[in-house]
Amino acid sequence: MSPYVLLLLGVTAVWGTTFPLLKSLLVSLSGVEISALRFVIAALCMAPFLTRVPRHTWSDGLLLGVLALVSYVTQAYGLEFISSNRSAFLTSLNVLMVPLIGAALGASLSPRVLVCAALACVGIGLMSWEGGANLQGDLATMVCALAYALYVIVLSGRAARHDLRQLAATQIAVMAVLACAWLLGAALLSERPSNLLARAAPHWVALTYLGVIATAAMLFLQATGQRRVSADKAAVIFAMEPVFAALAAWLWIGELMSSRAAFGGALVLAAVILSELEPSRLKLLFKG
Repeated sequence: MSPYVLLLLGVTAVWGTTFPLLKSLLVSLSGVEISALRFVIAALCMAPFLTRVPRHTWSDGLLLGVLALVSYVTQAYGLEFISSNRSAFLTSLNVLMVPLIGAALGASLSPRVLVCAALACVGIGLMSWEGGANLQGDLATMVCALAYALYVIVLSGRAARHDLRQLAATQIAVMAVLACAWLLGAALLSERPSNLLARAAPHWVALTYLGVIATAAMLFLQATGQRRVSADKAAVIFAMEPVFAALAAWLWIGELMSSRAAFGGALVLAAVILSELEPSRLKLLFKG
């Protein structure tokens, strides 16, 4: 595998740790509150790279920031109503959305990557599907999947035009400003006192991890990887997120996977490997 694919796998591994973490934070904080706090922390980390930013970087950063914000907030909101496993499965549908949207926009559709994307979705379904449908939560998470599919497509197409530190910094700044505006609007519409800082204080370690590592560092590394990896292939790699989430749960809290879930994880891993093999190697593989 290329170093850029390995880099994106590392990014995906970090993301895999955020599902149970977000679920635990939702006991005290809303999805919008978590998003605003993590993006403000991330923006503070990236502030040194916001000087002398070209106009075209701000333009692309604005677009990417809006798409990422919608993805993060709708995922966190959906988690208020559905399980983290179900959220992981519905979010993973972006794996199929990316090549289909790309084809609709005029990009060539690779049958091999499309098959790998479908295989990854089946694998995630075996790992994560456990019922517990909720219309509100499911719709929010589907919006998350669509927004993230568009984000992956735009990032792959435009990352090469920018200094990646500035691109990550601008989109994080946009996300922080919009999330705070969203939070302020929600607070004005609510009759209850917020007490946000008091409720967030016990979770500062988790929020710092989400802001510094899972947001600031990973958005920069994702942009670095997607400079050399196509959008549809990147989407297949990102399908490893629930696999890493299950692995983290096993390592940290001893949570075991069922045989069905283990088989699903193997299918996702197979999809990622097959998406990386050259056509000539695939022929040799199937010929034995």
